This record gives sequence, C-alpha cells and structure tokens, in this order.
Amino acid sequence: VAINLLLDLEKEVNAYASSNGLSLLPHVRPTQLAGIEINPYAQQLAQVVIWIGYLQWMHHNGYAPPRNPVLEPIESIHLMDAIMDLSVPEHPLEPQWPSAEFIVGNPPFLGSKLHRGNLGEEYMDFVQRLWDGRVLAESDLCCYWFEKARKQIEQKNCRRAGLLATQGIRGGSNRETLKRIKNTGDIFFAESDRDWILDGANVHVSMVGFDNGSERQRTLDRQAVSEIHSNLSATSDITQARELLENKDLFLRPPEKGAKFDVTDAETQPWLCAPNPNGRPNSDVLRPWTNAELLVSRRDAMWIVDFNTQATEAEAAQFESPFEYIRLKVKDFRSNNRDERMRRLWWQYRRPGVRVRDAQQDLSRILCTPMVSKYRLFTWLPPIIQPDKTIYCFAFENDYFFGVLHSRLHEVWARAQGTQVRERESGFRYTPTTCFETFPFPKPTKQHEEAIAAAAKELDRLRNNWLNPPEWTREEILEFPGSVDGPWKRYVVADDGATGRGSVPVSPKPETGTDPGGIGTVRYPRTVPKDEECAKALKKRTLTSLYNERPTWLDLAHKNLDEAVFAAYGWDAAMSDEEVLAALLKLNLERAR
Repeated sequence: VAINLLLDLEKEVNAYASSNGLSLLPHVRPTQLAGIEINPYAQQLAQVVIWIGYLQWMHHNGYAPPRNPVLEPIESIHLMDAIMDLSVPEHPLEPQWPSAEFIVGNPPFLGSKLHRGNLGEEYMDFVQRLWDGRVLAESDLCCYWFEKARKQIEQKNCRRAGLLATQGIRGGSNRETLKRIKNTGDIFFAESDRDWILDGANVHVSMVGFDNGSERQRTLDRQAVSEIHSNLSATSDITQARELLENKDLFLRPPEKGAKFDVTDAETQPWLCAPNPNGRPNSDVLRPWTNAELLVSRRDAMWIVDFNTQATEAEAAQFESPFEYIRLKVKDFRSNNRDERMRRLWWQYRRPGVRVRDAQQDLSRILCTPMVSKYRLFTWLPPIIQPDKTIYCFAFENDYFFGVLHSRLHEVWARAQGTQVRERESGFRYTPTTCFETFPFPKPTKQHEEAIAAAAKELDRLRNNWLNPPEWTREEILEFPGSVDGPWKRYVVADDGATGRGSVPVSPKPETGTDPGGIGTVRYPRTVPKDEECAKALKKRTLTSLYNERPTWLDLAHKNLDEAVFAAYGWDAAMSDEEVLAALLKLNLERAR
C-alpha cells in the first residue's frame, strides 16, 4: 500500500510538472521504505512483497518494467525487536528506529493480561521498566508503537504517523497513550471503529494519524471536525473529567477467586447437611455465586466455596467435602502460580473483596452491574450471593441511586467514558474510575428524590414480574444447618420462628476445641420453575433478551425514570446525547475544583 501511494503521488507531481513545461524523472524506489520486523521469514517476505507491488504498479500504469528484473535487497527492512533492544541481554535498551518522513503500520494487538503468558515474565519485566512513565503497564501492546512514534515526531525524526490499533485504545489505560500524543502534538485523522476482516474473522480496529500539531485539517470517521479528542470523539472532551470526592469509596471491588472455586448446585446440596470434624456446618464456607453472564442470562444456580476466613490449611481441611473438592481442583493449578502467596495459601482467593463482604453485612441488598454488557444494566443482588470479579458493586441499597445510575444520563456518560469491546452490539466495558467516580449526581430536592425512587422501584418491579412470572414460578425453601454468626445469619431460624440477627441458636456449641457459636437452621428461599414446561419457557426470559426486545411497557418505564432524573438536574429530557455530555462535563469540572 505504501509503495503504491508513493508512486501515485509521484505520478501526480510529474503530470503537473509536464503540464507546466517541466520534465521530471521518476525517483521513487522500493528502497525508500524502511521497516522493522522481528520474524526473519517475514523480513525477507516484506522485501519481495514491496518489489511485487512496485512492478505491478509499473505494469498497470503504462511503464515498462525491466524484462529480467534483478530485485535489489532492501537493506532498510531491519530484523529487530521494535520496542526493546536485546543486543546486550543483560542491559536492554530502547531500540533506535530509522529516521523517516512518515511512519505507518499495523502493530500487534495484545491485551495486558496476555502479555506475560505470550511474551514471558522476564521480557515484560524489562519492557515495563524500560517504558515506565510513558506507557502504563495495563496498556495494550500496540501502545508501545504509538508512544515510540510520538517520540520520533517530538524529536523531529519523523513528520507524522498513522497506525492501526485495537479499538480499545480509546479508553482506559490505553487512552493515556493518546493523551501523550495530544500533549506534544495532535491527532488529525482517526477512524474510531472500523471493521477489519482478517482470515474470515471480523474484528474492530481504530486508525489514528498524528503529528506535531502542524496539520490544521482534521477528519474523524470520514467527516471534517474541528477537534479529535483522545477518546477519538469530536464531541465534548470528557477526557478532561476528574474523579469526584463525593463518589469515592462507593464502588466495591468484588472477590477475585483466581481458580475454580465455583460449584454446581447439585454438587453443593449434599455438602450443606454433611457433618464435619470441627462440628461446624459447611454453610460457613458455602454461598450462592453469580458472575456477569449469570446476572443477565438464566443458567442453573451456582455456588462457591469460600475459605478466605480460614487462616490455615488445617482449619480449612475440617470442612471436609468442600475442602477435598478444592484440593483436587485448585491445589495443583496454583502450584505453578508466579505469586508466592497463591502457592502458599492455595485454598484462598486471589483477592478477598473485603469491602464487598463488609457491605453485605450491613446492607439489605447490593447494587451491581456487569463489567461488560451490551446494555448498561443495574440490578439488585441479595447480600448472601457472592459476586464474581466480572460484576461491579456499589454501596447503595436505596431505589434513588438505582434510578440515577439506570437513567439515560448515566448510560450516555458511561458509554463515552467506558471502552467498547468490539462493535457496539457486543457491549462496552464499564470502568468505575472513569464511568462512575467522575459522574456528577444531581442535587435533588426531597420531591425529586422520591420521584426518582418511585420510578426506579416500578421499573424493578415490572422487570422482576417479567423475568419470574408467578404463573411459572414457585418459592423453594432450602433448609440446612447454619451458624448464627456466620454468612447465613439473616436466614437462621430460631425456636420461635424468628430469623436474622439476634435469633436464638437451636443447638448448643459442639464439644470441640473451636468455638463456632450457636448453630441453627437456615431457611433460604429461592425462586424456581413450577415444572419442566415452565423451566423451558423461563430460559428465554433474561435481562439481555428483555432489552433486546424492549417492549413498550419497558420503554415507558425507562422514559418515566429518565424524566424524573432530568428534572432533578433541572434539564430538558429532550436533550441530545452530545448536550448531555457537555452538561455533565461542565458539572463535573465545577465540582472537581
């Protein structure tokens, strides 16, 4: 492509010169192209491909190429690592790229979580030390090429660059790379979301052209614009938004198990009533569990083994059946973990999610949303259900906050601040630091707050009735032993039939060396299908399918909620998305001062 465009440009110049009485000889040659390639075969192939492109262009444009061409070697296609010079392995350096007028290319895309597995621990340790302060460790691999090209332009070793990237470069840590580009120059061309067909797979990329700021014309998604921001948009520059103190400490990071601690419902049921040598019920270390997929779809109930309150292996082992299951599933898997703590405390989660646990002790329910989803859905989670790391939780239990976060205003803000996964239909990633902690809530009157809460409560009621219609469902009560002071204390039944905190234990402390407190009977209600026919019908009733269909009643419920939230801000509900972003950004910057 590059050699063809160079030849096209030269042909245009020569034609113009000829029409003005000047004669110019052709000068463009394949040897004008420099390149960097790490694979020896690809390095040789690149030279041949450039020559083929050159000869084809000559043929198609009426030039007579030599009959027996001798292809000169293109010495400027360098065999080297583009982001690290390992010529002296003990002292890696930043590689020197050749000087050039322009840099174009398709650097490799690789998410940060895959770096070490694909490139090796030692290599990535070197890379991150070498590029520290310039590229965040959480960035996609392609960001190193963007930063290197930026530096080449800043040091006047290059005029401008045009590179492909994962379309995720617009958000999160990747966006910081584009911010650096705008700090020392500017983005003059971009396609924010472009289909890229490769080997039959349809992926989505972004294309970004940047320079030292001298280019005055800017084109975004094939439209002339006055500015291209680091999120590859031309609307309000919400990348300026700052975290708000009022939203701090409201996001709760869930536990991260780091291994297979989840268990099917069928496997769990026998454990719930099985005795243990320590005299304690297995329910002390067993809880219902959900991840983002289960939250928006309908699958069989899942549970999780949670030994994070067990400080030693000996203590965990006394919960016999759950422990043996985890020993078989997790211990060998953890034996090769690079984290010494994970190898030593193999029966515990990678991260315990302490703040979620604390909130579940105090709140009657937890507000949550999937990390990645097609629609920005918020829903309530009972405090006994443990959320997976793919679910973000918030320290709210009232309908007002549910209403504001589930409004159009917050979805517009979150979509602009989050990261699109592939195409829009595949969903986007909700990042609490950018999507939530920067979001300015309204300052409502009591009447406005009550109106939002009422609309939110009605939306939740209608959705629940659609998801679990009483005609197709029934309430099932699971009964099993549970500690009065354990995770199931809200559901423990005393002799007088009372439940919850303060209930009287129905059995004494066991005669053991431990003191688990009283043990009573857990009565845990859950909704299940009435029969097989109802179960089949219910499988189609998921939050995702509901919002795909978006029936009139759902649309009206959301419009009612949106009107209440807009009223709390004092804004017109007919505002466009661009106007909403501009108004929210203004509010954010005012409060962040």
